Amino acid sequence: MKTLLVAEFREGKLRVEYSQLIAFAQELGAESAMFLVGSPDELPRFDGTLYLADVNSYGEYNPAVHKQLLLDVIAKEQPETIVFHHSSYGWDLAPRIAIALKAAQISEVVAIEDGKPVVPVCNAKLRRTITSRTPQTVLTLQAGAFGMDEEPSGTPSVVQIDTDTTGTVLCSGYEAAKTEGVDLSKTEVIVSAGRGLGKPENIAMVHALAKVLRGEYGASRPVVDAGWVEHNRQIGTTGNTVTPRLYIACGISGAIQHLAGMKKSDFIVAINTDKDAPIGEVADVFVVADVKQFLPVLTEKLQNL
Repeated sequence: MKTLLVAEFREGKLRVEYSQLIAFAQELGAESAMFLVGSPDELPRFDGTLYLADVNSYGEYNPAVHKQLLLDVIAKEQPETIVFHHSSYGWDLAPRIAIALKAAQISEVVAIEDGKPVVPVCNAKLRRTITSRTPQTVLTLQAGAFGMDEEPSGTPSVVQIDTDTTGTVLCSGYEAAKTEGVDLSKTEVIVSAGRGLGKPENIAMVHALAKVLRGEYGASRPVVDAGWVEHNRQIGTTGNTVTPRLYIACGISGAIQHLAGMKKSDFIVAINTDKDAPIGEVADVFVVADVKQFLPVLTEKLQNL
């Protein structure tokens, strides 16, 4: 099997997440080449063929141009799988490529089982394995789902690519998301609320513990979607990515989208009634308990220290 990995170049820099693409290909056991519209001065560490288009000529994003560059490479390489990040670049370009190839597209892949992609369903409570019915398949990978034990290494064999295609869209820059209220990325202690809290009134328990620890409180996406907590406190791939010294997950099962936003915390404590919850895979301490009973006791004990 052959894969084509689509790396990204943003704001003048190669996105280091390209290593997740390589990790996916390694797990799949596939031969791989890589595509990048970027700079020859900043190449991915990769042992394989890198098809490189000059970002100064084609821009960091131009839908029609990047699509044609990629289709030209696909025609030459004939990969069975074309792999994107599940990012704004991938969201826009992957379906364009899938339509052009008349190929199946599978989004938010979080694992590989028996050589087939696995995606979350039912708000990440369940997973399903998907079999493509087309000769070629376009995938997007959920951030943080695939990782390497060591930093990538190697020197690619660079093939310069060009196209005469022009587009009508110009990427003129990037606008940073507005930061309102608390900035969790700079917080050393975070206590996060999950669906295990049961009802919005119980968020006060999480807030109280965070206050005792002189930290801030956060939340998983389902809690934010339910309107219990404001969006600027959401942690995960569609919220904040945080690296506090202490992270306490309260009633959070540990969907891959949430883990990607907090798994690099220095020390992780998880509280959950389900001893097999995925959050246990990254927790340094796992407390098997009803979070609604445990939090008030823990908060009181800490207050009396």
